Amino acid sequence: MDIDLADLDFWGKPLKERNEAFARLRQLEHPVFFPEKKVPFLRSGKGFYALVRHADVVEASRNAKVFSSEPAVTNPEPPGWVKQVFGESMVNMDDPRHARLRRIVTRSFSPKMLAGLQSDIEAACARIVDDVVKDGPRDFVSQVAARLPIHVICDMLDIPQELREQVHRHVDISTAYTGVRPSLARTVQMAGQNMMALFALQRMVIKLGHERAADPKGDLVSLLVNANPDGEKLTDKELGSFFSLLLVAGNETARNTMAHGIRLLTENPAQRELLMSDFDSHVNGAIEEMVRYVSPIMQFRRTVTQDYSLRGLELKKGDKVVLFYGSANRDETVFPEPDAFDITRDTKPHVGFGGPGPHFCLGANLARQEMRTMFRELLTRLPEIRTVGEPELLLSNFDNSVRSQRFTF
Repeated sequence: MDIDLADLDFWGKPLKERNEAFARLRQLEHPVFFPEKKVPFLRSGKGFYALVRHADVVEASRNAKVFSSEPAVTNPEPPGWVKQVFGESMVNMDDPRHARLRRIVTRSFSPKMLAGLQSDIEAACARIVDDVVKDGPRDFVSQVAARLPIHVICDMLDIPQELREQVHRHVDISTAYTGVRPSLARTVQMAGQNMMALFALQRMVIKLGHERAADPKGDLVSLLVNANPDGEKLTDKELGSFFSLLLVAGNETARNTMAHGIRLLTENPAQRELLMSDFDSHVNGAIEEMVRYVSPIMQFRRTVTQDYSLRGLELKKGDKVVLFYGSANRDETVFPEPDAFDITRDTKPHVGFGGPGPHFCLGANLARQEMRTMFRELLTRLPEIRTVGEPELLLSNFDNSVRSQRFTF
């Protein structure tokens, strides 16, 4: 075929072309294997089978015993020394290790905790829109979409104000590195920058963890470093890894969806008008449709732990599969007219927050809460807000990120 999902050039093509390619792949009888080129300093495998149908992504997500998240879910996989230096991220673990960490951190995302954040989120959204009105519209990403998730996470962790600009800068560096391998020279440069950013973030939160262990303040760090009712708590390395995951994953889902979402509302005026006609009735459907349409994280990798038959394809132990969430979210058998943006669509089965199973996005409800609140503030105070021109997208096979988007109101 003339499609190569393992080639970064494919991910630089226009979205329409990529969607057409995935539509062709979904029509094939079996998942297609894509060989990989060797990437310096990274663990490049022989290749992977692309899971592009909704049913296949759901099956692999639910069956974590066969489709393992270990040794890593990113594509390509990082070298083994990364785990030794930075600790192991929860997304790269299977049960029982994954279940233990998820038990510890889940209480931080309980309905009670999220309800307690609402007034802070509302205040943050109001300040962000105040600044937009004062400074004038320039870039929706830097002025709006990138600010809210980082602000909320820093509030949850009670990060001191003087450190927050550093946090934002380090997260941007980490995001730019994820999934992008343009050349040897650029890979080495980006790897060095990413390593320094991760070191800085982890040193910061580990220092805070020591302080909050001695003097708990009721924030998220205090909850994580002091034992839960089962006597479990995070070690320094686990806290550092979780902080990195929270900042990158927790930031990118809401940020990417908001940045793409404001453009979708601009390009679909009838849907925008419907949302504004009765915001409370339509906002939840609008958020779910944005997440489905955008698929903010485009793929995760799994390793097959035993011989397994998937839709007639005989997978062998050690094979790699990649779950393409964006393709699954445009599966015609689940979402009629999938390229249409429709806020009244029944989007319950979308996999924009990952597939069902143990690795479903822990922060999904927080991201929804942030987006609902921000769009309410924007559309109430700036009812004529709209994007101008085309977005500048990050070249990535992993992160559906908007680098910048001009807008006006």
